[in-house]
Amino acid sequence: MTSTPGSHELELRHGGNLEAAASRLGCQPHQVLDASASLVPFGPPASLRRALRVCLQGGAAGTALRDYPDRSYSRLRSAIAAHHGIDPAAVLPGNGAAELFTWAAREAAAAGPSLLPEPGFADYRRALACWDGAIEPLPLPPPFPSTQRPTGRRSAQPAWACPAPFPAPAGPGAALWITNPHNPSGQLWDRRSLELLLDRFALVIVDEAFLPLVPDGQRHSLVPLVADHPQLVVIRSLTKLMAIAGLRLGYAVAAPARLQRWQEWRDPWPVNGLAAAVGPLVIADRRWQQRVQRWVAREGPWFHRQLDGLPGLSPQAAAANFLLIRSDRPLLELRERLESRHRILLRDCRSFAGLGECWLRIGLQDRRGNRRILRALRCEWQE
Repeated sequence: MTSTPGSHELELRHGGNLEAAASRLGCQPHQVLDASASLVPFGPPASLRRALRVCLQGGAAGTALRDYPDRSYSRLRSAIAAHHGIDPAAVLPGNGAAELFTWAAREAAAAGPSLLPEPGFADYRRALACWDGAIEPLPLPPPFPSTQRPTGRRSAQPAWACPAPFPAPAGPGAALWITNPHNPSGQLWDRRSLELLLDRFALVIVDEAFLPLVPDGQRHSLVPLVADHPQLVVIRSLTKLMAIAGLRLGYAVAAPARLQRWQEWRDPWPVNGLAAAVGPLVIADRRWQQRVQRWVAREGPWFHRQLDGLPGLSPQAAAANFLLIRSDRPLLELRERLESRHRILLRDCRSFAGLGECWLRIGLQDRRGNRRILRALRCEWQE
């Protein structure tokens, strides 16, 4: 297919446009299984629901709706800082990770060209385009992702860390954007290999949106390195972990002086009052985080084995809560049939540079949802 994608296809490239898909299919959103977005399939956590009820009750406890948010977000910043054991001044909450990418891109555009590993998340290009930032594609060496796969009938956890394949820049002043785990492959990069890159770039932006979902993934986080590396920015999202995509909440960890500049650039209240009120509770909910990681450790290897049994489809092993699959022939018609006949949304991978029509990404579901996807694939896929 060589024609320019229409608006329908562009929606699917990002994933998660459930209302638009339900409208096209003539059904209710709850009847659509959205595996195009990599979200936790259960939740949000009870701690968040209780906090929202308190905010909506009114009175002194309900001021999160009536009043303007605290412009410094001091309570939320302190909670995030306590979670990581860092200085609250090194934390800046944002309206999801996407807002923070925009300010990181402003810094990157001023520093020099941005090296973007490919395939990679398309929103970095969107953010850099806001500031006319120069981009240098950085193709990942094949094979991406690793061909290593979970072994055994019950793998304890699906994560394995590989050395980061990113080279040193050709000259000073470059910025490097890293996603860990890598999106769309789900490959987890080893922290020690990433640390070696920090002094080679003017700015290193690390997107750890999916890392809290990875069993034992925290030991590969670069957050503990920020205090000693002023050129490092780590951006996280609570959207994926806490099943709160609609609430919009993320945060950046970086040198306080850098975050102060971002604060001066942006709107006065980028994080709404409800998100600011419930954020301290959800960031401290370790039981929920453990539940999510157990789900990834259980469902990821199981779903990979089931997909691996489908002739002509090759699932790539992943540490995160999504799986990249490929075939020797285009998969666009398969994706369209799963949507129109089974009300299942999969991620179109053409927005990932270096991929194309022979790739799809599937967001991990609970066992019932994963079985639904497998039934539809077996029905529609014929080698």
